[in-house]
Amino acid sequence: MAGVCDICGKTKSFGHNVSHSKRRTNRDFRPNVQRKRLLINNELVRLNVCTRCMRTVQKSVR
Repeated sequence: MAGVCDICGKTKSFGHNVSHSKRRTNRDFRPNVQRKRLLINNELVRLNVCTRCMRTVQKSVR
């Protein structure tokens, strides 16, 4: 599934749009998932990764 992070498994969550008059309508919050190539065991693998995991991986490399 395209909207799921392959590292942490993050998927969409649900909530409300709240207008100025405080009426609530349903909506979903989708994670910022991007397709990236990562080096795993000396092999380039293409994964769907959320930007939170991209930051975590980048910090562990430093």
